[in-house]
Amino acid sequence: MEGVIVDNAKVMSKGQITLPKDIRSRMKLNTGDRVTLICGDDQIILMNSAVYAMKMLQREMKGEAERAGLTDDDAIMDLVKDIRLELEDQ
Repeated sequence: MEGVIVDNAKVMSKGQITLPKDIRSRMKLNTGDRVTLICGDDQIILMNSAVYAMKMLQREMKGEAERAGLTDDDAIMDLVKDIRLELEDQ
């Protein structure tokens, strides 16, 4: 388990915990950042909410580019040019 941080946190009266500094640093969490908690069986997974949202978006969008015919860089650039032209005409 190289690179894994194992630490403890105490649950306070209002259910709050303080994330240890090493974990906040590793997850790049700052004051005011949001986290997502995923609870299953006997464990809780804590993720940076922005990272969680991006992973969910990636999962939902998997295969959409191919279905839309965007199979290479040229097809993507053509689509971008078409959209720019449409925006200029508005």
